[in-house]
Amino acid sequence: MQFFQFITSKVFLKQLAIAVVVLGVFIFITFKWLTITTNHNQKIQVPNLAKKQLDEVDKILGELSLKWIVIDSASYNPNYPKKSVISQTPEEGDFVKEYRKIYLTLNPSGYKKIKIPNLLGKTKRQVTSQLKAIGFRISDKNSYVSDIAKDVVRGLKYKGKRLKVGDEIPKKSLITLVLGDGRGRSRYIQPSSDKN
Repeated sequence: MQFFQFITSKVFLKQLAIAVVVLGVFIFITFKWLTITTNHNQKIQVPNLAKKQLDEVDKILGELSLKWIVIDSASYNPNYPKKSVISQTPEEGDFVKEYRKIYLTLNPSGYKKIKIPNLLGKTKRQVTSQLKAIGFRISDKNSYVSDIAKDVVRGLKYKGKRLKVGDEIPKKSLITLVLGDGRGRSRYIQPSSDKN
């Protein structure tokens, strides 16, 4: 009976009303604070950054109050300028809030370099398929040396210079095969300055 009298008393009802008002004000302030700090209803459309250099990216995103971070570089793509943006996250056209980070993937400054394997003594067909598989191009114009074996690889050239085993040249480079002509009396011996 005393409990019922207490919860119906003026003191309790007054304290309950104060608690409800304080709780309501606290909830109102909290929602207002969240709306301001989370930039509620703010939309910034992400621009297309493809093929742009980092100084351009910095200017464009700076004007929109967005930040950027380079996360990776992709395989070299000759269709994009060196060190330009290849892809971005979030993508072009997405809506973000102020100070959001845009993650960028850049085009390297060139193809990665690949080591030349030991291919001497293999057939033209074997060497052509192996070099293409690791990313090189093969010239249609072969170089021939006097050798007993026909179309056996006796060397490789890049930009007119002989390649040695372990030399590194850029992927997609054009390689000329040095082949035996099949008319020699013995196996071709490379001059000492050309040996791999």
